[in-house]
Amino acid sequence: MAQLSRFVASPLIQRPDVVLVGTYPPRECGIATFTQDTVLSLRQWPSLVGHVGVCAVNDWPASYRYGADVQSTIEDSQLPSYRRAAKRINSSDARIVSIQHEYGIFRGDDGEFVLEFIDTLRVPVIVTLHTVLSNPTGHFRDVTKALIAGSDRTVVLAQNARDLLMRTCNERSDKLQYVPHGIPDVAWSPDVLERRKAEMGFAGRLVVSTFGLIGPGKGIEYALEGIASVAAEHPEVLYLVLGRTHPVIVRREGEVYREGLVRRCRELGIESNVLFVNRYLSLRELVLYLQASDIYLMPYLNPEQIVSGTMAYAVGAGKPTVATAFAYAREVLADGRGTIVPFRDSAAIAEALGALAGDEYSRFEMADRAYTYTRDWVWREVGRQYARLYHEVLAQSVAAPVAITRATA
Repeated sequence: MAQLSRFVASPLIQRPDVVLVGTYPPRECGIATFTQDTVLSLRQWPSLVGHVGVCAVNDWPASYRYGADVQSTIEDSQLPSYRRAAKRINSSDARIVSIQHEYGIFRGDDGEFVLEFIDTLRVPVIVTLHTVLSNPTGHFRDVTKALIAGSDRTVVLAQNARDLLMRTCNERSDKLQYVPHGIPDVAWSPDVLERRKAEMGFAGRLVVSTFGLIGPGKGIEYALEGIASVAAEHPEVLYLVLGRTHPVIVRREGEVYREGLVRRCRELGIESNVLFVNRYLSLRELVLYLQASDIYLMPYLNPEQIVSGTMAYAVGAGKPTVATAFAYAREVLADGRGTIVPFRDSAAIAEALGALAGDEYSRFEMADRAYTYTRDWVWREVGRQYARLYHEVLAQSVAAPVAITRATA
């Protein structure tokens, strides 16, 4: 353990320079997209923040050709790289560091190498936790508590995550800050839906979609079984599986999962009811597909999933959503904003989809509830929330530069 005092250069920082730490495009993963979207959202508030740069996390020995946003990198499995990156930030004009944290993108036991990075920093740190477990134990819990102890504020992306950390890690409520997962500002109306379907070649179809990096945890095999049942009564149904296989899965086992899904479509006789779009979609493409979707489907298998960018994007685009009962779905789809089904239950998926397929009024009512609920999730508003949080943390650091106990790796 180490006793460290934070240093803030000036009590009058009007537009602080910020460094975001996380994976970053062209690396293909959800955290990379989130980090880039956060950068762009902060740049919409030049009156509140100065320069916004990135320290990108590489999955060593892989390397990426980054753009001008990336000023430095961390090689994930090389512990000295964490210290070097922190020292570069200390010697720069940056006045606050914002870490996009997912345990899998940092190395060491339960991603503990990132604690070395935090321990070396001499500027205030905000950690955004993208994973929070309902019952963390052992070393995983120790790392989680050290992350929170080492940060000036810890951001969670779901209200339930805040409650979980207070209960399971005995954290103070004033150390935890909820900021919603950002979403693009997408137009929704019945007219927009029909127009986009026509433009995309889906006129006359009942479009159900799932998007994201594909892998076994997405439960798409159960969705296919459900679609087969729905298609018997609604032959116009079209299920879009949008996105390529996760690169990590491709490196480990190739396209076994996707090939199995295609084979299952043939066995079920639903080739004309399922379309695989096997590529990493740009934001523009993703928005077009979402706008052309009547229903969004998330048959995920992990009940612990506390946040989902794909769900945030879907409800933010006004999509009636059917999802399994994972943590984030239970929070976001409450109060009639969607339909929850059991895990690994194709019959329940078919029943939920069938009910919405046969009731346009219910679809539009659910869509309107979801769209209204998420208006303060748009990225511009989220950027303002982060910028204000940075100012609050900096003000507190100047007013009370107390010693902070942090765990080292």
